[in-house]
Amino acid sequence: MRARPISREALVGELAELICARPPERWVRVAVDGAPAARPGVLADALVAPLRLRGRPVLRVAAGDFLRPASLRLEYGRTDPDAFHDDWLDVKALRREVLDPLEPGGSGRVLPALWDSTIDRAYRTPYEELPPGGVAVVDGTLLLGRGLAFDVSVHLWLSPGALERGTPEDLRWTLPAYRRYEHETRPQERADVVVRADHPERPAVLVR
Repeated sequence: MRARPISREALVGELAELICARPPERWVRVAVDGAPAARPGVLADALVAPLRLRGRPVLRVAAGDFLRPASLRLEYGRTDPDAFHDDWLDVKALRREVLDPLEPGGSGRVLPALWDSTIDRAYRTPYEELPPGGVAVVDGTLLLGRGLAFDVSVHLWLSPGALERGTPEDLRWTLPAYRRYEHETRPQERADVVVRADHPERPAVLVR
């Protein structure tokens, strides 16, 4: 892939234009995927204002609020990289509560957060109505290749060295999961937009 350097502001603007190019009467489900060291939540947050300025209602969703309960998530221990890769995200719940209601003909009724993994109990968050033409921006990690119906997907790619440097000591056990994701899922091939995020303030769009 060829790298095209871009400022963060220009990147956000390009992504907002790409999202808003979708039919205005349809909901748009956007994934911002990347390891925590790539800060996918920061980019997802940055999209909110530009999308609203372009007339699109926006709902922010964090995939981290759709993890499975600890009894299921940690069945094989707290530091099992394969379980982290395969079993932590409640894919069915994210599909049911966020993505399916935004299918053509859907209800538009979305649950922004389901499970608080810190205290291991359900949130009391009410459902929200996203009007047609609205955008659900979902940030998270290991999101692609799971059969989740995103209309626009952005993958924040880190070189192996940057991933290691950016992963704190208490999360280094997750590194094999990200290596597996890179090898098996190949997010660079699946995503609509791939951004090299080794230096967050100096991104580059990877062009196929």
